[in-house]
Amino acid sequence: MYDYDLLVVGSANADLVIGVERRPAAGETVLGSDLVVHPGGKGANQAVAAARLGARTALLARVGDDAHGKLLLDTQRAAGVDSVGVLVGGAPTGVALITVDPSGDNSIVVSPGANGRLTPEDVRAASGLLHASRVVSAQLEIPLETVVEVVRNLPSDTRFVLNPSPPRPLPAEVLAACDPLIVNEHEARVIAGGALDGSPEDWAKALLALGPRSVVVTLGAEGALVATGETMTRVPSVKVDAVDTTGAGDAFTAALAWQLGTGAAPDQAAAYAARVGAIAVTRPGAQESYPTAEEVAAL
Repeated sequence: MYDYDLLVVGSANADLVIGVERRPAAGETVLGSDLVVHPGGKGANQAVAAARLGARTALLARVGDDAHGKLLLDTQRAAGVDSVGVLVGGAPTGVALITVDPSGDNSIVVSPGANGRLTPEDVRAASGLLHASRVVSAQLEIPLETVVEVVRNLPSDTRFVLNPSPPRPLPAEVLAACDPLIVNEHEARVIAGGALDGSPEDWAKALLALGPRSVVVTLGAEGALVATGETMTRVPSVKVDAVDTTGAGDAFTAALAWQLGTGAAPDQAAAYAARVGAIAVTRPGAQESYPTAEEVAAL
């Protein structure tokens, strides 16, 4: 019996968000809306998204001993996330500077702060959390060597899900553990070394050849492609009017990881995750936009 449906190992940031009529070009200054501070970071986002859906969720992360760190801890606990794995101190809390235009598209610059101090030693010290979790999810807003340590300490019966964002080349042992590797087109090209041609099905084949047990390619308005060694399935998107896409990919990843842990087939899990992501983009912010299971069912 697992204590947690999902353990998220990753980043926790304060998102500093400004709305703009258009994002500035190089050397240009534009005026924006009042600054709004939201709890964010890919790891913290995924943990909140899963907990809102009803998953028993824990977070392994590091925040600063500051006001932003308190905000993140408070919002994790309010969402029902077990914050026993959230370490405090070592550097200021990570910050993401986000501009959002009227179409909902965003540009983001991240200062990692305490996220960069989440170490392999921290992972080893949290081995009890890994063994208590059915699925472990990670991203790349923390040091790559920390993600490698997660894989090395992963119990044999625990599933590993990775969204390699921001993308960088991955060692073979990390790729081999992914089930699935979740990428958009840009991330797919970086992971594959830039050599991707043809259709998304061709991209998925190229990525599978690198070692992951399965691959999910997100395609924006075109939905997603779920690829295993045996099948490739297109999952359609849900048509909505986007307000803010910030954190929507994290909601998709969290929902997919949780559903796979319940035994859902990969295409069914991706279809559920697409509905979760669709609701998220209709609301401003990241964590504040994430739906409950009841809201997903209503959609």
